[in-house]
Amino acid sequence: MMYSARVAHHARKLRQTQNLIRGRTIHVCSSANDVGSVVKSDDISRHCGLGAIDKNDSRKFSSMRSISPNYVPVSRMMTSAVKMSNGNAFWAARSPAPAIGVNYNSQSERNPRQFSTDSGLPPHFEIGMPSLSPTMTEGNIARWLKKEGDKVSTGEVLCEVETDKATVEMECMEEGYLAKILRGDGSSGIKVGEIIAVTVEEESDIAKFKDYSPASDAAPAPPPKETSAPTPPKEKVSQASSAPAEPKVSKPSAPSASGDRIFASPLARKLAEDHSVTLANIRGTGPDGRIVKADIEDYLASPSSSKEVSQAPKAATATVAGLDYTDIPHSQVRKVTAARLLQSKQTIPHYYLTVDTCVDKLMELRSQLNSLQEASGGKRISVNDLVIKAAALALKKVPQCNSSWTNDYIRQFNNVNINVAVQTENGLFVPIVRDADKKGLSRISEEVKNLAQKTKENSLKPEDYEGGTFTVSNLGGPFGIKQFCAIINPPQAGILAVGSAEKRVMPGAGLDQFKFASFMSVTLSCDHRVIDGAIGAEWLKAFKGYIENPETMLL
Repeated sequence: MMYSARVAHHARKLRQTQNLIRGRTIHVCSSANDVGSVVKSDDISRHCGLGAIDKNDSRKFSSMRSISPNYVPVSRMMTSAVKMSNGNAFWAARSPAPAIGVNYNSQSERNPRQFSTDSGLPPHFEIGMPSLSPTMTEGNIARWLKKEGDKVSTGEVLCEVETDKATVEMECMEEGYLAKILRGDGSSGIKVGEIIAVTVEEESDIAKFKDYSPASDAAPAPPPKETSAPTPPKEKVSQASSAPAEPKVSKPSAPSASGDRIFASPLARKLAEDHSVTLANIRGTGPDGRIVKADIEDYLASPSSSKEVSQAPKAATATVAGLDYTDIPHSQVRKVTAARLLQSKQTIPHYYLTVDTCVDKLMELRSQLNSLQEASGGKRISVNDLVIKAAALALKKVPQCNSSWTNDYIRQFNNVNINVAVQTENGLFVPIVRDADKKGLSRISEEVKNLAQKTKENSLKPEDYEGGTFTVSNLGGPFGIKQFCAIINPPQAGILAVGSAEKRVMPGAGLDQFKFASFMSVTLSCDHRVIDGAIGAEWLKAFKGYIENPETMLL
């Protein structure tokens, strides 16, 4: 009866949202083997309230991907799962509409929320680490705003999650009570989909999750069945049976198919990491040899652990072969930045175009505009603000450079969204100025300064950095770099590297006359799959025209 009531409850909720999900992509699986199957909302609406979808349905979900391009996999979603009376699980999720100018790469991810009634426990929801940005593969828990036992409502903030870009608030998806926090404040390196907390519907069920530990994210596959082989001679069999058994080594946990995986609860892993304890030295007492928190505590209390703990490195500074060095741990931002830049250089055929632009008129116009800004109490306009505006207008004039490469086509964006590279102590960020071609210099200046401040405070939201179509990186003004080549920010097809302005001697009107002029070097890095050399040169010509005749940007 409890399952039937719960099925009816969730069926009603699905029917209420039928109008919202119609025409949207729905991710459905009837069993663990069907994850990745995709159907349209019109298909799923016929199943709402009718029980679990039969995995042997004649429509063959696994083959639907090839029927129509409308059946596309969904990777970033918040999901709910309902346990059906026949033992199957039914997941349904609405695919979020992509941000303007974003080319999402689909990837398989674990559902961030999962309903479960296994292990003899009351109905509960396992909340996983969500994917809060297109590039996020793991995150950190900055702090929990709710504590165990608190009542939570839809839309309330549960915790703050540090992603590869910023610190983002994670909201609760359903009402209930926070029964267990599995990854506490400061937990780091949490994979997307890894369980971080558990909620229940009834307050009386909270105590039942005091020692709760989730099932392994990926249970070890059963060992493959050996192919039938000829029966060995009896002599060899008898010799093998008479051989003395090897002493049984104490295994820390249940062996996996590969024989090298150690199964431990997230809390046990965190405790072991905090005390620099090697999990391989611990024998698990949990289900199937799983290491639990009590195993770590017992190990720490035993005399045998004192040697390991005392020898654990307490500082990252050392001397080897006469060299003093300090190992600095990677930040989450730097890990992702390193991976994306490596991907860019390995997969994108870069080429570079450099041009010198005279900025005398630009500096004169900037001086005039700043006088007006100061008189009206506005923010001063920087050279970089003018560069962003010129780059945006050039992209509008040469839209081939405002594009992105995919395996099947080149996607040309109608919006001109400029990412601006900002360096901080935590790493490199690229907040975005949306529709820069349509905004005035004063508005661009204000947005860039606000975004730079939010970047330094580590308070960027996903909408502050997602959806860029082109990037500008300026090392000239802040650092005096004359010229450099930047690495393309995928999936974009171009990035502009801006150097410093310097005075040069130029020929005058007469034979023996000369004059001084300020020139700024800029280098355009292009993806040759998208931007041909002539197209890149055309874009630089348009950009140079706006810089050397800045009044045209005001028209």
